[in-house]
Amino acid sequence: MMNKKMKTEKRKSLPIRLNILFLLAFIIFTIVVVRLGMVQIVFGEDYTNEVQKQEEVDVSTSVPRGKIYDRNLNTIVKNKPMNAITYTRTSSTSQEDRLKIAKKLAEMIKIDTDKITERDKKDYWILTRPKKAEKLITDQDRKKVKDGKLKEDDLYQLQLDRITEDKLNELTDQDLKVLAIKRQMDSGYALTPQYIKNKDVSAKEMAVVSEHLDELPGVDVTSDWKRDYPYNGLLRTMIGSISDSNEGLPKSLLDHYLSLGYNRNDRVGKSYLEAEYENVLQGQKEKVKNITNKSGDIVDKEVISEGKSGKDLVLTIDVDMQKEIEKIIENELKSAKARHSAPLLDRAFVVMMDPRNGEVLSIAGKQLKNESGKLKVDDYALGAMTSSYAMGSAVKGATVLTGLQTGAINLNTTFLDEPLWIGDSPNAKKSWRVGLGTLGIQGALEQSSNVFMFKTAIALGEGHYKAHQPLNLQTKAFDTFRYYFSQFGLGVKTGIDLPNEASGYKGSQRLPGFLLDYSIGQYDTYTPLQLAQYVSTIANGGYRMKPQLVKEIREPDSKKGIGAVTQSVQPEVLNKLDMSDQYIKEVQNGFRRVMTKGTAAGQFASASYKPAGKTGTAQSFYDGPDKSKTGTPTYNTTLVAYAPYDNPEVAISVVVPWVYNDYGQRYSITNELGRKVLDKYFELKSKQSKENTAEKNKDKIEKEATE
Repeated sequence: MMNKKMKTEKRKSLPIRLNILFLLAFIIFTIVVVRLGMVQIVFGEDYTNEVQKQEEVDVSTSVPRGKIYDRNLNTIVKNKPMNAITYTRTSSTSQEDRLKIAKKLAEMIKIDTDKITERDKKDYWILTRPKKAEKLITDQDRKKVKDGKLKEDDLYQLQLDRITEDKLNELTDQDLKVLAIKRQMDSGYALTPQYIKNKDVSAKEMAVVSEHLDELPGVDVTSDWKRDYPYNGLLRTMIGSISDSNEGLPKSLLDHYLSLGYNRNDRVGKSYLEAEYENVLQGQKEKVKNITNKSGDIVDKEVISEGKSGKDLVLTIDVDMQKEIEKIIENELKSAKARHSAPLLDRAFVVMMDPRNGEVLSIAGKQLKNESGKLKVDDYALGAMTSSYAMGSAVKGATVLTGLQTGAINLNTTFLDEPLWIGDSPNAKKSWRVGLGTLGIQGALEQSSNVFMFKTAIALGEGHYKAHQPLNLQTKAFDTFRYYFSQFGLGVKTGIDLPNEASGYKGSQRLPGFLLDYSIGQYDTYTPLQLAQYVSTIANGGYRMKPQLVKEIREPDSKKGIGAVTQSVQPEVLNKLDMSDQYIKEVQNGFRRVMTKGTAAGQFASASYKPAGKTGTAQSFYDGPDKSKTGTPTYNTTLVAYAPYDNPEVAISVVVPWVYNDYGQRYSITNELGRKVLDKYFELKSKQSKENTAEKNKDKIEKEATE
């Protein structure tokens, strides 16, 4: 009976226990589900971000910049590879971490310490001597902070101010090496590689650092490049420069380049060709995705897009011609300077163009400098487009054509070359020599008659000349002259594919005498490049061609050296002269007579390539670098020429400012320069033609031999 009762009680307690167990299981399950929901739904995104924290940044190693070639594919600018050591810091890297790495690197590499500033030294002193630095702050200083009279940040400035020269002298040579390295490490941006050393990195340094990379988090050994110029100073001022890795983006263009995806420490073109074609030469940087953990450390990298070298520029310049012209200019300048009649002479320019398409075959300028009693010659090609001068009679072709087009003169006009006595002036306005007689257009150009041009200007200004009477000329004649001169490119920018081109100086006064001066090129000023465009316009029959320095853009090709053409720059006509072909032909014939029996016959009459052109001499005032001589009266000499006269293929301008101070010492340096330059052009043309023929014959023979 008792056993039966006990069994019954056991059966009753079992469901109660099961129910309690099920209840506990339900409660636990509910807690797990709720917790899981909280993790996944409420905090899921935060946890995911922490686990998969990542940032995408541009490029670990810079891509090589595009090369620059001459028209015959001779390399003018290339890249020279260099060993490099870089450091990439993360957002979590502390000052102390970087200091440890810098100390290790200082034991492995040599580093230049010249760029360290006093402020750098003070910051380093505080970082490496924290206890001493703390003692520089007084209890009174801290009380001022507590009282609100000073900010906490002001204490650091007080420490800097109280570091004496004696304290800085505690820094050893090794300290300075560490500081120089850390300075480079600190200057970079998070997750962006910063060059620690990319100049003169030895193979030994590369090997030692490579062996210890596991001890140097963020440090890497890689390659870099620098611009290399096989022809030394050739065209350096026109090519321009690029910023270095320390300088990075120019401050004036920082926002512009950042908007295009550049990094702050990227190298870019700063001037002229390098700057004008930055978007072509720069190349496409490699893009990587840096995967970082929640501490900000890089744990992996993923290449998103491969980098690509910049495209190459092929210039219109003939580097062999450029070299020869620069040599000719240098020799003639030194020779003229040795005559002791040219105390102000210090520069000369030659611009050579193809008048058929505007291609600039050579743009050369040289400047003499006296350094410690020795004569030094610098490249000044840039001055051919950035400096302007009174050009004298070389512009008389434009004066004649302006007179013809406006009806001031006609093809049959003749003027007696005689001294003109204007008003009560004690000096007559006359030609460079008396007795030229009665001249027509071609004769006036041949003999470079000033009086013919004066009388043309008087007619254009609706005036009448009477000896010793004032001239009453219409001031609008200045505007008329400048309008027609601009059609040749005189007094306006030529349109060359370079920045900072000058347009010249325009005289502001409109007195009758200045109009006469204008007609012979002694009032407004022009650049040597404008003068070349002007004579090219006359040579080709009236088409003002845009000067071109870039002929092609090509893809880079590391295997073949030169890649496929992606863009050919087409000739561009800026305007057609608003003048009849008959008028232009008259001036062309006059220019030919200048070379056969006129003012340039002494140098050009014997030339087999049949040149045409115009000489010029302008009374001017010195405004060069020697400020003590500014305003000294002097003379500029000029020459414009093209050849052959009946089928022009080359045109030149030659400009030599401040050649002599006394007209009696006249020296035809420009004519000498022009003759030698044109001789060299046709000599090289013949040589290149023979070489090309020989190469074609060689290819033909080899092809026939294989068939």
